[in-house]
Amino acid sequence: MQLKNPILGLCQQSTFMLSAAKVDQCPDDEGFEVAFAGRSNAGKSSALNTLTHASLARTSKTPGRTQLLNFFKLDDDRRLVDLPGYGYAKVPIPLKLHWQRHLEAYLGGRESLKGLILMMDIRHPMTDFDLLMLDWAVAAGMPMHILLTKADKLTYGAAKNVLLKVQADIRKGWGDAISIQLFSAPKRMGLEDAYTVLAGWMELADKGAEIAPIAE
Repeated sequence: MQLKNPILGLCQQSTFMLSAAKVDQCPDDEGFEVAFAGRSNAGKSSALNTLTHASLARTSKTPGRTQLLNFFKLDDDRRLVDLPGYGYAKVPIPLKLHWQRHLEAYLGGRESLKGLILMMDIRHPMTDFDLLMLDWAVAAGMPMHILLTKADKLTYGAAKNVLLKVQADIRKGWGDAISIQLFSAPKRMGLEDAYTVLAGWMELADKGAEIAPIAE
């Protein structure tokens, strides 16, 4: 019998916790956190909202609107974190430097961070900033899972081809540790695979759920 993924109920009851401009404003560094990162306008906020069945993360047609570390509570021990979108040219340089400094401090020093979900627009994958995030994750030994977002913008065949190419490029350059999937917020494509990853990182996969492995 296929049992419901235990992360699903937690995501559905998620609530906004706090916003932090600096690392010392973050919640206590304990429990489990999964952070969502991505180039500005890669669909990060839409993905978070779809996974939580709520409008937790602010979406905007203007890239670069997420300027803080935004924490969302799943339960007393588990949180999702919406990281500032990176790479948007119109953001002032001092603000970019502020984001970079505090984002690096968060990523490098947060003991409760168990994994990083990296959003890439399927039409524009593997940007310079994506490559930097891949380099950092591998060097830090941080689990990473990639959502190729906006997959509905391509035909399924074209989307699958992009998935296979990016997957091959990542294996060649960074090894087999990084997983990847297609995702579409409007079409609700790829939700189960994403929930599987979240449940595993947050140590929920062994609490009664029969979860299939991520498909290649």
